[in-house]
Amino acid sequence: MNMLTECETFRDLVSAPDEAIDLAGAALLFARDEYPDLDVAAYRSMLQRMSDEARPRVARVIGNPFAAIDALNTYLFSEQGFRGNHAEYFDPRNSFLNEVLDRRRGIPITLSLVYMEVAAGAGFPVQGVGFPGHFLVRHASGDRELLIDPFHGGEILLAEDCRKRLALAYGDQVPLEARFFKTAGKRAILTRMLQNLLHVYAQAQDHERVLRVVERLGDLAPGSPHHLRDRSAAHAGLGHYARALSDLERYLLVAPGASDAAEVRGQIKSLRRLTASLN
Repeated sequence: MNMLTECETFRDLVSAPDEAIDLAGAALLFARDEYPDLDVAAYRSMLQRMSDEARPRVARVIGNPFAAIDALNTYLFSEQGFRGNHAEYFDPRNSFLNEVLDRRRGIPITLSLVYMEVAAGAGFPVQGVGFPGHFLVRHASGDRELLIDPFHGGEILLAEDCRKRLALAYGDQVPLEARFFKTAGKRAILTRMLQNLLHVYAQAQDHERVLRVVERLGDLAPGSPHHLRDRSAAHAGLGHYARALSDLERYLLVAPGASDAAEVRGQIKSLRRLTASLN
């Protein structure tokens, strides 16, 4: 696991090629928006310590992925007490890595991030899987791939288990497809974590926090027109109508053929009337 220097920012970190991004470090850095005094190095040390403690257990059963998963599960879930926060699933703290490490509670993607970091440091690398509605991890061993669900104590999943999880999230009308099991890159994982936060804050109409999250999403996808549209909505919610108007006008300049262009033009007209009435 890489160590961060104090001069690095979230934007600096995620500008690297995907495979070079320090995933845990980036997650801790965006958490500083909510926790300005967060000690990134302390939490990185915590993850390193857990990897160091898990490593000899995994080493004893290397070559047997089922036994390695059992060793990791025993360490993380039975001894360290990590578990899915079923009771308060939409608590924003579930999306901040520092809170997950402190409280030992999280949602599928943040518990998967902990699992990935500790497993990799213990010599048993796993990859993130952006399964719809329920993030998972996967270990590939030869021609065998094992899907693991950190939200449910590291349960190994079969196809039928995945079908049930998909039905819980989207109903029986959505068929299980191979594309749902694609590996999620580090930038995609960070994006999904931030989008989870965005949903929670938008539901609470917490426009200040929505704006902060939108800016971080913009760091992950610089130049994306969607960032302009989403930032406009946050500015409008805060009463920053001139800024909201500017973002929407820019949005149409960079994405004139967007599917929502007609709707955006209507919003621009409304914002122009509003800003004129305030002058």
